[in-house]
Amino acid sequence: MSPVSSLVPARFLTITAHLVIVITIFWSRENNVKACLPLDFTQEQYNEEDKKLVVALAVTLGLFAIEFAGFFSGASMFNSSQGLLSTGVHACASVALLFFLFEQWQCDIYWWIFALCSVLPTVMEILLFIAVFGLKKKPL
Repeated sequence: MSPVSSLVPARFLTITAHLVIVITIFWSRENNVKACLPLDFTQEQYNEEDKKLVVALAVTLGLFAIEFAGFFSGASMFNSSQGLLSTGVHACASVALLFFLFEQWQCDIYWWIFALCSVLPTVMEILLFIAVFGLKKKPL
């Protein structure tokens, strides 16, 4: 099996793992929201932090839709650079978000994980999508 073709299942599995962890955080975000607040917080503070986390998780899910669309359309499925980048950052995101979930890290840390591990591969995916379908370049 060539290195490029072995990246395809690894990339799919790491993206899916990242997606499952984000959905899990979405369902059980109460403890993470409380970790972002002082010990004596008001309901308004809780609602504000909860809303911020819900927005961050919802935007992450939207970025997953874009990345899966590019992946399944074939625009980047066999691109080794995108495969390696995507596999690496989604694997890192999976590990970091597991710590975020279980260790109840501050909510600000989520934004760093989001920027590095969700936005970066999605921007590259969009650029590849434009190159393949807009500029008619070969998907390799």
